Amino acid sequence: MEDVTVISKSIVQPGKIGHSGHTKIHLTPSDLSLLYLDYPQRALIFPKPDPETRFISRLKSSLSAALEIYFPLAGRLVKVNNHEDNTISFYIDCDDGRGVTFVHAIAESVSVSDILHPHGSVPDFFKLFFPVNGVRSIDGLSEPLLAVQVTEIKDGIVFSFGYNHLVADGSSMWKFIHVWSQICMNGEWENHHQPLVLRGWFLDKIDFPIRIPVSEIETERVKNREISTKERVFHFTKEKILALKAKANGEIGSSDIKVSSLQAVLAHLWRSIVRHSGLNREEESHCGVAADFRQRLNPPLDKDSFGNVANLGMATATVGDLVDRGLGWAALQINKTVRSQTNENFRTFVENWVRNGKIPRIDVRSKRGDHVFIVNNSPRFEVYDNDFGLGKPIAVRAGPANGIGGKLVVFRGIEEGSIDVHAILTLSLWSDMLLNLFDDVESMENVTIT
Repeated sequence: MEDVTVISKSIVQPGKIGHSGHTKIHLTPSDLSLLYLDYPQRALIFPKPDPETRFISRLKSSLSAALEIYFPLAGRLVKVNNHEDNTISFYIDCDDGRGVTFVHAIAESVSVSDILHPHGSVPDFFKLFFPVNGVRSIDGLSEPLLAVQVTEIKDGIVFSFGYNHLVADGSSMWKFIHVWSQICMNGEWENHHQPLVLRGWFLDKIDFPIRIPVSEIETERVKNREISTKERVFHFTKEKILALKAKANGEIGSSDIKVSSLQAVLAHLWRSIVRHSGLNREEESHCGVAADFRQRLNPPLDKDSFGNVANLGMATATVGDLVDRGLGWAALQINKTVRSQTNENFRTFVENWVRNGKIPRIDVRSKRGDHVFIVNNSPRFEVYDNDFGLGKPIAVRAGPANGIGGKLVVFRGIEEGSIDVHAILTLSLWSDMLLNLFDDVESMENVTIT
């Protein structure tokens, strides 16, 4: 295995605190539902910089400046024991933070081509390029809410990060990364005088902090959590995406409902993966797609408000229906799920969650874990606009974190109109699926393996 040597590990804190009295962030049911899921991990791969740029010190100083704006990321998760009713509450403390972990590492024997395999496979050693492996949201009680690792390789830089989903969703994190990159490149952020807009949302008639029965909480770190996974990156060109979208909408044949490009791509992958999953035709498969609720709530939130404002909708179908009823039918199930994510739907979810106090278990240790695919990230995120003074990224990848049976991490492709899907599947459940999928001409005719 290729060696990754840690040169230094430090804590970066905001240069100064200016959060206008926002010292405590209460958690919503959407947050608390993620307590047992792993930290999302992402990586940008850059060309090798000129050593004279002193890029590590620039990255750390600009991170400190960016955290002055995005101060919740330097905070910490706090647990409160409510002994009077045998419950537990959580909140993010922004006033007494641990800061952000910054790891500087080197892997002299690894080149960019070793990471970006021509057949789409992700090498096993790539997990060493990520911080906070195997860390769940609830582990934020002792772990930082954000950790960064910058690894120098032979001909490039791997810039990776892992973050606690309780404090931010993908939309907020990529905006933070963009601000950080702008500060690193230009020395300041052009809108640095504008205060951060926090989510600041809580449903009427719901008291906070939300109290959870002690029986629902697992604060002990899970031992032996290392889960063997298999990963592949599927590249969909603009032309292939348009063909899938046209096929799906043609099969639906409705003038009122049109599936999107992403819905067509996800439906294609969902059908292809299930076809080779080994599940019985009568068994149900679930495809979870998160919706951004900032503009779906009534009244809507600021579109740039910081926090976790996403909610998961679950499309469900039997294996037999997915295989037999075509691409359009599968895409329509995803489309219906996305359209069902309304203010009323969310209100019902929140009220039921608070009433029941149950934290969902869809991880690999649950019975549902091997039937669930969760779609992360979005092709709307401008991942290739983050320069840091290192030039444009060569590629974007996800980390190995996978607390469930299957995860599909979606990125904008490097070519305009293209999409990359980084599939992370648990080996114990899907050991032969990817190999069989690659041999399936029908499944792979719309995909370029890069």
